[in-house]
Amino acid sequence: MKTWLSLPLLVLLLAGCAGKTAYRDSCAAELEAAWKEQSLAEAEGFAGTVSYSKALALLTGAKTQQQFEAFRGCTQKAQKARFYLRESRAGR
Repeated sequence: MKTWLSLPLLVLLLAGCAGKTAYRDSCAAELEAAWKEQSLAEAEGFAGTVSYSKALALLTGAKTQQQFEAFRGCTQKAQKARFYLRESRAGR
């Protein structure tokens, strides 16, 4: 096997792995914060609102994306969920 072909292939492989984990920490942090906010909204009696339902669906999707290592989508969904949780606590 030619070594000049191996090096670029290795570089591409490693770059792909690095890109996949770029949002790992933000996904975990956003999910943790969102689940805490969800518990708070539920305790305050906002669990019946439409915004709360949207947030819960987004949180479920974000957790699924985290498990499949789709960290960017996880982060985006968790951020949207946090928005809807704020909306539900504001009565909207």
